[in-house]
Formats: sequence, structure tokens, C-alpha cells
Amino acid sequence: MSDTPDETLSADAVRALIGAAEEKARHLPAVEHPQPEDAADTAADAEGKPAARRRRPPQRDSLMGLTVLCALWHGPDSEAFVTYPVAGHRENWPIRSPQFKRWLASKAYEELGLTPGAQALEDTLRVLEARATNEGPEQEPWLRTGSRAGNIYIDLCDPAWRVVEIGPDAWRVLDRHDAPFIRSAAMRPLPEPVAGESIDVLRNFLNTAEESDFQLAVAWIVAALRDRGPYPILAIHGEQGTGKSNASRILRSLVDPNAAPIRAVPRDERDLIVAAYNSHALVFDNLSKVDIWLADALCRISTGGGFSARMLHTDRDEAIFYATRPIVLNGIPSLTDRPDLADRAITIRLAPIAEDQRRPEDEIQADWAKAAPVVLGALFDAVSSGLKRLGAVKLASSPRMADFAKWITACEPGLGWEPGSTLIAYSANRSDVAQTTFEADAVAVALAELARDRGKHGWHGTATELLVQLNDTASEVVRRARSWPATAQALGNRIDRVAPLLRARQIHIERRHSGVRTITLVALS
Repeated sequence: MSDTPDETLSADAVRALIGAAEEKARHLPAVEHPQPEDAADTAADAEGKPAARRRRPPQRDSLMGLTVLCALWHGPDSEAFVTYPVAGHRENWPIRSPQFKRWLASKAYEELGLTPGAQALEDTLRVLEARATNEGPEQEPWLRTGSRAGNIYIDLCDPAWRVVEIGPDAWRVLDRHDAPFIRSAAMRPLPEPVAGESIDVLRNFLNTAEESDFQLAVAWIVAALRDRGPYPILAIHGEQGTGKSNASRILRSLVDPNAAPIRAVPRDERDLIVAAYNSHALVFDNLSKVDIWLADALCRISTGGGFSARMLHTDRDEAIFYATRPIVLNGIPSLTDRPDLADRAITIRLAPIAEDQRRPEDEIQADWAKAAPVVLGALFDAVSSGLKRLGAVKLASSPRMADFAKWITACEPGLGWEPGSTLIAYSANRSDVAQTTFEADAVAVALAELARDRGKHGWHGTATELLVQLNDTASEVVRRARSWPATAQALGNRIDRVAPLLRARQIHIERRHSGVRTITLVALS
């Protein structure tokens, strides 16, 4: 091109310049455009047409794909559970448990190289919960013990998730099973049981004052190994230094080992419910008294009772908890002063330990670690015997805890005990406890004295008149006590509680509600 501005180019000249430029461009290197992260996004299909853009699957879908080997199910209260494989065995956990969340996150990293985000994990859990409750089968989750087809199963709670199957003829440890056991974080392993020894090995670790007390302590353990109650409440008392706390630890280690085997009394009923929800056995240490609310709650738990509480962050929904649990209480004074608690209790007394017979705690624990497996094996022998004989046991008379009495009677041959000996010891223990409870109740004592003073004619009148009568005869110290009824209604409530104690002493008490509410009190002997 000419540098002269005025010079014009012919059409032929322009065409020649364009042709030269095109020829030069054909000899330049090709420019490589940057590719997207997924090359398939711009790839062409077989016909040369651009392929549809493919997006990476959401984390939620990737996590769901990892659960193909998980079995989903729910309990009777619609709580969602998952069963999944771990290192050659299978574990059962609530879907919302930290254990399952950790397993899912670990599998995501191992198999997909993926670190799941919080929202993806939450979405996955919500879907699994819905499938477990809507599509999964319903079954009762087992905590430490369970039963099926005439057998009792006990979770050893070891890392391999092994269980003990106890049948009418024998017991064995199962490495593989489908028992729906669940666990809490505080649960600890039972010792691996060893057969062939007698329950007498346990005597070296329980310094009970009487032979009958040892027998009843063993009876409590055998009952606690069942998956169903009612369970008697075991109250251990004795003077300072008799080994009450150590005895409580040993008893629990044979039933339901725990990170905190003995605990202080819970502050309220909600804390008690939480403890019962996460443990098969409840053991409370060093009590000086049993408050009214605690006594009522323990009675419900020992024989089977429901509790309800408003669910957090809601106004109308409530959480229902129903449980029957074995219970141990220990303390220096008598802990069964309330009649309803005493009626469900076994009270044993520990003997003082001489100074020259005391041993360091570490020595006791070392010896117990060696003895525990054979003691547990002897207990499983007793449970097996109970399963075999339970249907044939007929009691001449049934005490308050009739199911416990029948069960331990069926287990006696497996323990090497004389038939009927446990029921004799249990009846004598109940009589002793009733006597102590009667003497500790000022109202019961006052009513008994009034009935005997009136002789065969007895006493008849209203609750108000009865309260005036009792106030006239009671001492000022008794009347000022907090436990003394201040109103006729309070007296009526106390009469209902002490009526079993009075009947045991041949004192008949009757309340009528025809027109005027009256009370009749008569000494029958």
C-alpha cells in the first residue's frame, strides 16, 4: 500500500492484498483455547454435535450411594435406626448418632475422596430417617439384654459386637448375629464368660453379714440379667467402711458395666429418665435419704412405668419414655422407710471389715478381673436353668414381686441351691424391711396403738376426727415433724400408704365414701 494519502487502490490491488493475508494466516500456529474442568462438557458426540453439559452429582446423592449396604429400621416410638457393616461385623446405631455420622464421613473420604459438607450430611440423614420410619421394619431395640424365641441374649459390648445366647440347655458366645442391640457411649464391655465354676467365687468380694443376704444379692443379679422386670430394688446398707461402694461396683460389673458405675442421685426426674434411657442398670451411691419424688420414680422404674416430658423447641409434642430397670441404692441409714419403696426392695447389710483384713483397691480390682469371668459363667448357668424350668414353677403363695420370686425359684438348680431356699430368704427379708418401715412411720405406729387401745370395738369416724384423736395422743415432737400430716386430706393419703403395714400386724382399716366419708380401724388380734 502506498504511504501517500491521496493515492487510491484499484479493486485488483485490494483483492491481491486480501489473498496475501489469508495465505499468511494459513501458515500461523493454531491457537489452543482453554478447556473446562470436565472435558466432556465440550466433547462432541459420534455425529459431531456438541454433547450436553454434564454436572457433577450432588454430595447428597454420593452419600446415599454409600448406604446401599445399610439396613434401615425403626423402633415402636418411630425412632430411626441403621445397621451397617464395620470391620467384619455389623453395628446398630440411631441414624442421628455421632457414630453413624462418623462412619458415613469416613466412607465418603475412603471411597470417593469426598469430605461431605454439613448440609449434604443433614440432607442424607433426613432422607434415611424418612425411609427408616416409612419403609423400614419395626422392631424393639435392645439395650444390654433382649429375648427371642425362648432365648435370652446379652450384649458383651465388646468392639466385635459379640453377644451371649442363653437357651434352656446351654449358653454360647455368638460372633455373628442379627440381634438389634444398641449402645450408649458410656456402656463398657462385660468380661468374657467362662463356664465350670460355682457362684461361691463371688463370696470373696461381697462381705454380706448373713448367708441369706449373699443369696439375695445373687438373686438380684440373676433377675437383672433378664430383659424384663419387674426388678426388685437392691438396698445395701452398713456402717462406714463396710465396702458398700465397692460392692455396688462389683454387682453392676456383672450386669451392665459403665464408664461411671456408681453415681450420685440425679437432681430431678428428667435427669433420672436420661440415666435410665442410656443404661440397663441404675446404681446410686452414698445416699443419706430417699426423697419422696425419687422414691416414687424408682418404684415406677423397678416395676415398669412411663415418663413424659415436653420435647425441646416445641409447644405441643412430648417425648415418652417407658422403662423397667434394675436398681441399686447404697447408704449408711435404712433407705426403705417409705412403704411403697420397701414393698419393692431387697435390703442387705454388709459386715464391718477388720483393719487387718482391709486391702488396697488396686489389689481387689486385680483379683476381681480374674474372678469376674467365672462368676459370670456361673450366673449364665443359672439363667439357662431358669429358662428351662420357669414354666413348671408353681408358687404356693405370691409375694409383691411375684415375677421375681418365680424366676429366681426356677434358677435355683443352676446355682446349686436348695429348692425354695431363696423364697424363704426373700420372705424373711421382706418381713424385716416391713418391720423397719413400720417403726419409722409415726402415723402407722399411732394408728396401730389407737386400734389396740380400742380393742374389738375399734375406732370409727371421719378423717378430721381421726386427726384430732391422733394429735391428742402424739407427742409434741412427733406433731412438729415435717412428716406428720397437718390436714385431714394429708392423713387420708398417708393411710393409703401405711395400710399394708397395718394389715401385716392384723390391724384392719377401711374407708367408706357413702354420704359421709368415714374410717374404721379395728385390731383383729
